[in-house]
Amino acid sequence: MAGLAALLAVGGTTTAFSSGAQAADNPYERGPAPTNSSIEALRGPYAVSETSVSSLSVTGFGGGTIYYPTTTSDGTFGAVAISPGFTAYQSSIAWLGPRLASQGFVVFTIDTNTTLDQPDSRGRQLLAALDYLTERSSVRGRIDSSRLGVMGHSMGGGGTLEAAKSRPSLQAAIPLTGWNTDKTWPELRTPTLVIGADGDTIAPVATHSEPFYESLPSSLDKAYLELNNATHFTPNTSDTTIAKYSISWLKRFIDNDTRYEQFLCPIPRPSLTIDEYRGNCPHAS
Repeated sequence: MAGLAALLAVGGTTTAFSSGAQAADNPYERGPAPTNSSIEALRGPYAVSETSVSSLSVTGFGGGTIYYPTTTSDGTFGAVAISPGFTAYQSSIAWLGPRLASQGFVVFTIDTNTTLDQPDSRGRQLLAALDYLTERSSVRGRIDSSRLGVMGHSMGGGGTLEAAKSRPSLQAAIPLTGWNTDKTWPELRTPTLVIGADGDTIAPVATHSEPFYESLPSSLDKAYLELNNATHFTPNTSDTTIAKYSISWLKRFIDNDTRYEQFLCPIPRPSLTIDEYRGNCPHAS
């Protein structure tokens, strides 16, 4: 009996240690445990502040707006730069700023040097924006520079892929109805969620989002979400499906927060807002 008691005691100690070690393995969790309603809400648990960045004070991109959690009590946050599309300004993707920031990210919606530039230029500008954000911005002390991601709409979506190709250390990439003449991305090492729209006539999924996704390495954490009854411009207005899966993807891969895996795996089924979803599950730790 004494031996059994000793064995149980050792087992209990081991269990407690493992649990503590598991928590220590993921120091980047931010905010309460998520629910379906919490990630579909217009605002998350964090109060958000914003600051404008003039194009005159930066190089390599066109300025923008930084949205960030007001609190400093939770430590640093991961950060995301977001590019608008061809001929568009940051106002076209501004809704994503406070929506993502309120879930626990620093978010930089940017303007580009010209509204007519191509995906490779958009990619460079996204990286320049991240560099400014982490090195020179007024909120740089709130950011963990090792936990960064990129997003973009249309031409900015193509730029998102370019940025991830150029900087493999990025933790997450989300092209929104992306456009790019380059259809194959076997070089990418960044977990990528490709979001397309079934009614897109400008960057049809058959010639853009689908080949983008299919060309990503099979070993990469990747997913393809095709929005139902949507157009090329659906990402330009507040959209719960885009927000829900973007938040889950960013949390899962920028914050390594496995609490959000439940929204990505098993693969979401088609619904009123999802025409199709593909992905490799479960995602690697």
